[in-house]
Amino acid sequence: MSRPSAPDSLLRREIGRVGVATIAMNGVIGSGIFALPAVAIAQAGYFSPWLFLLCGVLILSVALTLARTASFFETTGGPIVYTSHAFGRFIGFQTGLLIYISRVAAIAASANLIVSYAAPIWSPLSSGLPRMIAIAGYITLATILNAIGVRAGMAALYLISILKLAPLLLLILVGFPAVEWGLVTSANVLPPEAIGRTMLVLLYAFIGFEFSLINAGETRDARSAIPRTLVTTVLAIAVCYALIQLVAVSVGPDLGGSNAPLIELARRLMGPTGALALGLGVVFSIGGGSLTSLLTAPRLTYALSRDGTLPGWFGTVNVRTRVPVNSILFCGVLSIAMAVGQQFVWLATLSTFVRLLTYALCIVSLPIIQRTLPAEPGQFKLPGRLAIPAVALLLILWLLSQSTMENFAIAGCVVVAGSVGYWLCTRKRGVAATSFESTEIPRRGERTIDKGR
Repeated sequence: MSRPSAPDSLLRREIGRVGVATIAMNGVIGSGIFALPAVAIAQAGYFSPWLFLLCGVLILSVALTLARTASFFETTGGPIVYTSHAFGRFIGFQTGLLIYISRVAAIAASANLIVSYAAPIWSPLSSGLPRMIAIAGYITLATILNAIGVRAGMAALYLISILKLAPLLLLILVGFPAVEWGLVTSANVLPPEAIGRTMLVLLYAFIGFEFSLINAGETRDARSAIPRTLVTTVLAIAVCYALIQLVAVSVGPDLGGSNAPLIELARRLMGPTGALALGLGVVFSIGGGSLTSLLTAPRLTYALSRDGTLPGWFGTVNVRTRVPVNSILFCGVLSIAMAVGQQFVWLATLSTFVRLLTYALCIVSLPIIQRTLPAEPGQFKLPGRLAIPAVALLLILWLLSQSTMENFAIAGCVVVAGSVGYWLCTRKRGVAATSFESTEIPRRGERTIDKGR
């Protein structure tokens, strides 16, 4: 039995600090790091490790900003909640819609990549109906795991996290003595335009840390647990990525054309056994990323339904499992539709571009949130006040300026379609549709009341 239009009080707070770190880590370490080292080598050569560090600096500045913003809230929705409070329901709705599209694109990209890795084992998976069936089956399995309940989804993530990290750390450990420090430190710097274009692609390997913000309504002591755990996790991942690229370009400077660069790297360092271990790591890594996406993305449509900007059907919470079951099933079906129609690079670029737009919206929300909500003892604070958010925003705007018109056109179509849907839904459900309507955000100790929307 399910209950429609449910408030956050119906969700179970079963995610702790380890869970927050696990969600953030699995959101980031997915398909990207196993495919993009080859892209970085092809476009930047020995300068590529520095690009990974630059991406890490950008993402850390964004993570610090979002960590500060998250310390004011403990409600499901993350960026939706932040932008709704700062700019009203309409902007919050558009933020949630953009994040949702980027998440579905990421799920589809992961499904494409994992089937591509399996194709050499069974050639029919390379194209046609068998490939489509494999993609659909993979996404369906991940959807079912999350529909069972948040505890089942988290248990699977904990196991996958161990299985995906072990081969990556082993690769760094074995390959580190072979690093060509002289070639890396003396590498020619790329022109700014080339740096921007390459970073826009590489950032796909870094995005996803904000997943842990979305599940705040299911996190214990969310305002304290999420910010500090988020920053620590992002910093550790950035260092890990830079080390992986350092080893990759040193041992395999010719890997620029490889479809599976880290597997080939493992084969050179550790032989067939190492390649097999890395191959399994790819499967678990992509699986973890997809599970995380399907754990968090449905909470976006749930949050939008809770706020009255999507039909109440999306807000249905299963009384037994306490998960937004309709939102989970819808996300799975939409991911399958997108996955069978597009390829990895296109999906990855779209996901990154849209995510950068939403990061920018969250960053400009922070000054308003700080001005309108009271600070509390022990709250996460940023050094330099708004200096870090300003740097993050400038870097994001610069990267967006390197994007293609196709990306802007797709985002524009999503916004226009979303605006029409928003107007129809708010009109039908009796929610004021003004663009800058204030939104009441429940804070610690306040009850979330279902107003029957």
